[in-house]
Amino acid sequence: MEGNLLKKAGKKVILLGNEAIVRGALEAGVQFVSTYPGTPASEIGNNFYLLGKSKEKIAKSFYFEFSINEKVALEAGMGASFCGLKTLVAMKHFGLNVCQDALLPFVYSGCVGPTVIVVADDPNCYSSAQSEQNSRFISQMGHIPTLEPSDPQEAKDFTKLGFEISAKFRTPVIIRATTRVAHQRAPVTLSNLPTSPGLVGRFVKDKKNFVTMPPRILEMKQELLDKIEKIRELAESSPANKLSGGRTSTASQKRLGIITSGVSYLYVLEALKELGISVPILKLGFFYPLPEKKIKSFIKDKKKVLIIEELEGVLEKEIRVLAKDVNSKLEILGKDLLPQVGELNPEIVTIAVAKLANKSFKFQVSCLPAGMASFKFQVPKRFPQPCAGCPYWLAFGALKQAVDAKKVIWGGDIGCYMLAGTPSIDIQDYLYCMGSSIGIAHGIKKALRLGSGQALRLGSGQVSQQKLIAFIGDSTFFHAGIPALINVVANESDPLIIIMDNSITAMTGQQPNPGEKVKIEEIVKACGVKHLKIINPLEQKEFIKTVKDFINKKEAAVIISRRPCIRIK
Repeated sequence: MEGNLLKKAGKKVILLGNEAIVRGALEAGVQFVSTYPGTPASEIGNNFYLLGKSKEKIAKSFYFEFSINEKVALEAGMGASFCGLKTLVAMKHFGLNVCQDALLPFVYSGCVGPTVIVVADDPNCYSSAQSEQNSRFISQMGHIPTLEPSDPQEAKDFTKLGFEISAKFRTPVIIRATTRVAHQRAPVTLSNLPTSPGLVGRFVKDKKNFVTMPPRILEMKQELLDKIEKIRELAESSPANKLSGGRTSTASQKRLGIITSGVSYLYVLEALKELGISVPILKLGFFYPLPEKKIKSFIKDKKKVLIIEELEGVLEKEIRVLAKDVNSKLEILGKDLLPQVGELNPEIVTIAVAKLANKSFKFQVSCLPAGMASFKFQVPKRFPQPCAGCPYWLAFGALKQAVDAKKVIWGGDIGCYMLAGTPSIDIQDYLYCMGSSIGIAHGIKKALRLGSGQALRLGSGQVSQQKLIAFIGDSTFFHAGIPALINVVANESDPLIIIMDNSITAMTGQQPNPGEKVKIEEIVKACGVKHLKIINPLEQKEFIKTVKDFINKKEAAVIISRRPCIRIK
């Protein structure tokens, strides 16, 4: 796809939403890009990585890195920004949680080089099983200007707009995408790629703005709030917010209104077309700060307004407050008609819009050929599983031979080995977030040993002798497993930890990780682990023997199961 990303201005090309963000950053003259791979944002880093390694002239105009985790990616971006470089940092929604320690003070201090942070949320948990996070709450809490594109064209344009806002107000700007925007393909009209100013950065000392300590930090907060009010004025006239529909409305339809944002806007357009009606729409591209005057102007003469947004009703709550000032009798519909769980789709939105317009509507249930309408398809259940030839099959098989799976507590983590929880393997008793397999394992092992140095007594009066085996991948170990391992050693618990080293960040698209240059075993030793063995899982007898030995150790033990991913060329 690199070819399409580098087409000349004026061309219209088909781009994925994430690819459009890359093109928008290139058109803005981005100079520094950092990320940790996380779906649904992975293609942003993948494309910058490929462009950076290409022979194209543009490869010399920016620096790119896959950082160790999202916090470090943001901190690297902050450093580049402080030296005046145009900076982009990309991550999935859970990555935004990881980097909040650095993010919030960065917003207070502001940036020197314009900085855009791309965050991809995942309604419906298609690729991010941990939770349906709504990152808009973080935008509000942190006072971070946030733009929400609805399609690839806006993804490109809003990325450029984000850099412009950041440059004008010296504040980082979030582009908040969702899976259906990040992974949507559509035609995108390209603009000019600028001549690169080069990568020369210079750090100018400025303790007043780069050191976040009291009492200066309170002054910074006030300065941030003042910036937000100025950005709010910008939002009032921004083309990122647009009015549409209503031109052919009947008198009754003009008293109705729809306010929406992100990909939901496209569902609204489909719904109105399906219903054959025209209702005025206010599409908000600026989520934070909201263009309050524009919203008030839109709702002041309306009888009913439907707020269409995915997940929690964040816009709905804000608009209910605004309505009290300009139209206290306004009937506001939202999460009483739309779900807070799962992503929206055209069918859900069409039903809600039909209720707004008091229009009867039924979907055509069947498009099957005549005579097949009553036929019931029997679709067999199929669960995801590791690729054929994946080395994880070997490791899981050896583990199940070495121990009684029902008597062992199995700790899961984020990566391909999550699939150990599917019925075909069935060795995963908990799964939360990056690195938590080890952190939680420590707490469980401590709990099982409480009380006079003995095991925790169960309700039956029996003493628990439960063993625990925790999985963690090589990339995840580098990302968040090291502090947890240090805690295990320092506070003396004894889980058996299996580091699944397949030499790549496999699940998010085969990105490289630090294991090429930094040896996991050296880190494990430096953390104080005494019982360590590196085993190729092909060596089944050795693997089984080592598991049986290590699981009975009274200290933390680590097996590095090392064999490359089957998909590495």
